[in-house]
Amino acid sequence: MRKMKDFFALIEARRSVRAFESRPVEPAWIEKILRAAQRAPSAGNLQAYEVVIVRHPETIRALAGLCYNQSFIAQAPVVLVFCADPARSSAKYGPKGETLYAVQDATIAAAYAELAVAALGLATCWVGAFDEAELIRRLHLRPGLRPIAVFPVGWPAEQPPRTPRRPYEEVVHEYRP
Repeated sequence: MRKMKDFFALIEARRSVRAFESRPVEPAWIEKILRAAQRAPSAGNLQAYEVVIVRHPETIRALAGLCYNQSFIAQAPVVLVFCADPARSSAKYGPKGETLYAVQDATIAAAYAELAVAALGLATCWVGAFDEAELIRRLHLRPGLRPIAVFPVGWPAEQPPRTPRRPYEEVVHEYRP
């Protein structure tokens, strides 16, 4: 029961952080985060996604600009870019794999990574606003990969307040025949 409580406490404690300390994040911690992401479920266990690790400060600054000038990204010592691999999924599932399942695979992996970041006492903010074509070009992504989320990762330099959520009753509906 203790582990379950820890998990739910982690979910409650996680925040989107937009200010980072200047200290580095150990490569082993990034690997730990990404190994957790690899454990995420995926359609047909195809794991139709890839993750790009960016540590180069000049590239991170460029990514901040490609994310519509979200300058806080440039403060992070590491940026993770989660990409869907539509071709990998479409080989088994056709158009639905290409347009939906690959995106789901990448986002589930990203969500696992986001929780792993928080579990380690690090911070991130899910960034979904970016110039997709320029991001592909800047990171030299192989043809077909589609960026889904950009995660600046670092030590938090702020403690944002808990953000409000829609009422449970407004979000959850039970089917009753």
